Amino acid sequence: MKFGIIVGSMQAPSNSAKVGRYIAHQAEGLGHEVFTLDLGKTPLPMWGSTREEGDPPWSARQAQLAKELAGCSGYVIISPEYHGMVPAALKNALLHFGSGELGHKPAYLIGVSAGTGGAYPIAELRLSSSKNNRLCYTPEHCVVRQANDVLNDDGDNNEQADVYTRQRLDYGLRILVEYAKALTQVRDSGVIDDKTFPNGM
Repeated sequence: MKFGIIVGSMQAPSNSAKVGRYIAHQAEGLGHEVFTLDLGKTPLPMWGSTREEGDPPWSARQAQLAKELAGCSGYVIISPEYHGMVPAALKNALLHFGSGELGHKPAYLIGVSAGTGGAYPIAELRLSSSKNNRLCYTPEHCVVRQANDVLNDDGDNNEQADVYTRQRLDYGLRILVEYAKALTQVRDSGVIDDKTFPNGM
């Protein structure tokens, strides 16, 4: 299967991207293909502006990104906590791509904090980000706290926190894989009717 990793940080480099690299490595180790959209490296124009004006360079890039995301069976959405909120870039990305790319597919949410926060973006995304795109968030999420001290390739980690973080991330990834298998049956069932019901209620 192919999985999409959406890194929601507006910075490059970022702790969120570090988490994304770890997830990508683990997913590939399980035999899966990975597509990563790092919004710190690939910023998208504000939805409703360039997109609706039919800008040819953006239209071509948007079509390629949509194709990549549509080819995924599930997603990992990584959000840092900016002032207790989801970054604007991540919310903007979820406006650009809808049910045609994301619908009725599972997504594993990961919050990231350099301190002890990171939970607010999880709650915000669960509350308001899947109404029209029909993303199905898995019950399992993860919050990577003290992110400067874990998942560092040079080994400069808080060992106890690093071991726990890796175990917890791996657990959520394994659950995502199983949800991706299960929801394939839903998409193949023929009951989905986005033409009649394009928007959630």
